[in-house]
Amino acid sequence: MMKTILDTITEHKRMEVLMRKGRKPLEQLKKKPFYDRDPLDPAGFFDLSRPCVIAEYKRKSPSKGVLSNSISPVPVVSAYKEGGASAASILTDRDFFGGSFRDLENVKTTVRDLPLLRKDFMIEPYQVHEAKAYGADIILLIAAILNREQVVEMTQLAVSLGLHILLEVHDEKELDLWMPGIGMVGVNNRDLRNFDVDLQRSVDLASKLPAEVLKVSESGLHEPNDVLYLFKEGYNGFLMGERFMKTDDPGGALKDFMQHLNQ
Repeated sequence: MMKTILDTITEHKRMEVLMRKGRKPLEQLKKKPFYDRDPLDPAGFFDLSRPCVIAEYKRKSPSKGVLSNSISPVPVVSAYKEGGASAASILTDRDFFGGSFRDLENVKTTVRDLPLLRKDFMIEPYQVHEAKAYGADIILLIAAILNREQVVEMTQLAVSLGLHILLEVHDEKELDLWMPGIGMVGVNNRDLRNFDVDLQRSVDLASKLPAEVLKVSESGLHEPNDVLYLFKEGYNGFLMGERFMKTDDPGGALKDFMQHLNQ
């Protein structure tokens, strides 16, 4: 079978995490100030009566290339908060998305009262500890790169640390990895194996998501009508980044977008 970009990223991540564990052992992570902080519960920031946006700070992606190298994360996420975001997503993958732990840590230091999602390719428990240490409130678990044992182990650890979990799926089979303790499920409209985007993925899976979770639609969302359409299908959270990051003023773009949503 032909290797996909997701395979490449996951293989690279295994080596990357191994090196990071050597440079910063777990005991060092536990000494970082944010490790003892109580993470924010995203449920308190989402209004179920209206569409809520998880606004993403992202410099680049394998599918879209460079989005922005000139705008630093702190003012962007601060503006996201002022513009009406219910949470923010911060990329920490460096090589494929241009992110860093410094981005996450700096944003949490400044924007303390907005839930932050650590967006990365999580494959082992060490990364859950990293998320806590650098200021995340939510971690992303991508079903396409995990098995049940990994999901159980990382979910149990995250819950014990007070972290919240967004499980990302893109088909019904991947929903089998959901377990109690996972409070958010995101349907990625972009297939990470070939980058095909289809909002119908969210529509098809809407009725199959666990009733008790916050339902999130991810990727391929560009216009207010996209969000309003999926809101009517049962989604409350919408993870969006490119729509805002490719502008000169991401925070202003989000504010304008939210105004159109709430007309």
